[in-house]
Parts: sequence; C-alpha cells; structure tokens
Amino acid sequence: MKAAQFDYVRPRDVREALDALKAPEAKPIAGGQSLGPMLNLRLARPKLLVDVSKLAELKAITDEGDAWRIGAAVTHAQLEDKPLAGCEPLAKVARAIAYRAVRNRGTVGGSLAHADPAADWPLVLAALDATVRVAGPAGRREIKADALMTAAFETQLRDDEIIESVRVPKLSGAARWGYYKFCRKTGEFPDAAAALLLDPQQRIARLFAGALDRPPQPLDNVARAVAEQGTASRDMIDAGLARVAPGMGPAARKLRATAVERAIALA
Repeated sequence: MKAAQFDYVRPRDVREALDALKAPEAKPIAGGQSLGPMLNLRLARPKLLVDVSKLAELKAITDEGDAWRIGAAVTHAQLEDKPLAGCEPLAKVARAIAYRAVRNRGTVGGSLAHADPAADWPLVLAALDATVRVAGPAGRREIKADALMTAAFETQLRDDEIIESVRVPKLSGAARWGYYKFCRKTGEFPDAAAALLLDPQQRIARLFAGALDRPPQPLDNVARAVAEQGTASRDMIDAGLARVAPGMGPAARKLRATAVERAIALA
C-alpha cells in the first residue's frame, strides 16, 4: 500500500513548526521509522506532515554540567557513536537498537512520542530519571520520562506540542547499570526487558520492567532490595510484576522476571 495524500512542510525553527502544527490533522515527523510504515499502511492519515528532523534546536547535544541535554531529533546512531561522559548507558542502549540503518534515522524524541511499550528509550530514560522538555503554543513545560507515556501508544503530549529535548542526569563514578532485553530475532522489539540503575553516591535505586502492555513499570521494592542486599529473590520479583501488571499470565511473568534478574546480574 501507499500513503494517503498529505501536504508536507519543513519549518525553519521550532516556532514555525508549532505554527504549522496548528493546522487540522497536522503531525510532526523526524526519523519516520515508526510513522513511515504507519503512513504506508494507512494506519495514520495526517493532512500535513511537519518535518522537524533538521531543526538545529532539536539536533543539539549540550553539556549542562550535572546533566546532558539531548535534542529530540538526535538519532540513535549519534548516541551510539559519541558516548556522553556520565551517561555512558545511552551509547550501550543505542548500539542495540534494531539495525544501523534504523539507528541512522530513528530519533530519541520520536521513540518517546510514539510510545511503543516495547521500545528502548521509554524504558531506559525512565530508569535514568530523565526529564522530557516539551514545547507548544502555551510555552514550554517539563514531564518526567517515567510519566510521559500514559498507555500503549499514548502520551501526555498535546496535538500541538512537540518534544524539544530530553535532560538526562549524569551518574557518579560509583553508579552501576544493568539493561537486558529478550528478542526472538535480532532487530525486533523485545518480548521482555528491564533496566536497573544503582548510584549509591546519589542514593538512587531505580528498576523498571518494560515490554509490557502498558508504560514501563517501576519495581521499587526490588530496586531497594538490590541496593541494600545486592540481589532480590524470584518471589519478590514475581510479586512486584504481579502488582504492576496484574493481568499478566504465568509464562509472560516468568519471562519478564528473567529479564529483571538478568538486568540485576549485569549491574
């Protein structure tokens, strides 16, 4: 199939992009790795595509001292090729996303806005306690990464807003990181995933389970147990998963519990 007819505009800056998005049924596009197939399958039929992939404000990576500002149009490949001091997990995660051809075009902001529950960045940036910076006609606002997604493929973003950047706090030298995802085939979205951050100097212990039928879910009790004792029992992990995803069947819970255990072991 081919996409339904649409108009296309490439704004010169964020203000022009926001003005263009005021048009009925307008939609932003950056890397197009998710929206492109949806257009071809006619699952999405916008009247206007607003191309934000070349906007300088969205392409920049900036050192803010205690954090890195990553523009929404920064590609996975850019993070893969340039590890950021204090945020080294970003490069490791980017390197394992799909294939290089996808990483060359797919963007961090696009992944967050698309809000696929099995995607890497919604899970990883939640575990890293990142903040999403959003721009719209009413001004700019900030949303914690672990609160941006409200349901599968749904976010707090309004139709006339775009993600401008993501602020990722730097880790201390004592930080430990574990990220594990199970894919049946290289390049596919995972069937189970988990991300763990332990930073004793900053008194941080964050653990999230991903690849659910909902946004990534925190397993706070498990994270505290790992921080204090160095490990967590399978019973504790099972109980945590049952609490955050109560409709999950035994086989699915076992697979996700294994992902959590692997993330813990890798930290």
